[in-house]
Amino acid sequence: MTDSIARHTYFLSDTHIGASYISDTYAHQRRLVKWLRSIAPTAARLYLMGDILDYWYEYKTVVPQGYTRFFGALAELSDSGVEITWLKGNHDIWIHDYLPNELGITVIDGILNTTIDGKVFVLEHGDGIGEPRRSYRLMRKIFRNRIAQWLYSAIHPRWTIGMAHSWSSHSRKQGYKQTVKEITSDDPLVNFAKQYMESNGHVDYFITGHRHMVAEYDIAPESHLIILGDGFRLMTYGVWDGQSLKIEKIPE
Repeated sequence: MTDSIARHTYFLSDTHIGASYISDTYAHQRRLVKWLRSIAPTAARLYLMGDILDYWYEYKTVVPQGYTRFFGALAELSDSGVEITWLKGNHDIWIHDYLPNELGITVIDGILNTTIDGKVFVLEHGDGIGEPRRSYRLMRKIFRNRIAQWLYSAIHPRWTIGMAHSWSSHSRKQGYKQTVKEITSDDPLVNFAKQYMESNGHVDYFITGHRHMVAEYDIAPESHLIILGDGFRLMTYGVWDGQSLKIEKIPE
């Protein structure tokens, strides 16, 4: 990567690689890999904004199969000097040390406040800051509980993997019915952003995924909330060129 080439920052969310409701998971993965390789000449950073994998659970000496092409493309980017940060979502909660060590990436669980090209970005998958349902918040805590994780790991993968994909498929069908069509002033994400700035100062961009919709909302002058869409149905991503942030589509 040379100094004469623009160094962009890319944001990708909710690809749900391996999901049972994706008709051809290998074609989907190859499309994502082709895109990853296409951004290599211009990428300075890549933020994977959660739910990149539809299901992931790391046993001590065993990891799930089916992601080789995607992981290989990430490794190529990382080896070339691209900074890759993976924010956990609600489907890829159980990333531990395998992916950071194997791919040379940083994994974040929760909110990330970072400065890019002089602008302040606050990043989160979206389920941790914009999900109002109490039942969901309780489930989120259970999934992150170390004892619950230890008990889950005692179940043989032949049972857990099938169960997880079945649950995911059911959740996705229900989620489409509940998808918010637009962002309004009383949206939980808007409330979070306003409260966050009251406590922490100005933020230029709040970026989330999770909702499987593309949306933008002005929180305040020069402060924007961006929802990225998704990388399996809408096939959208965000790109920051140092001046502006745009939502674009992953090519066929």
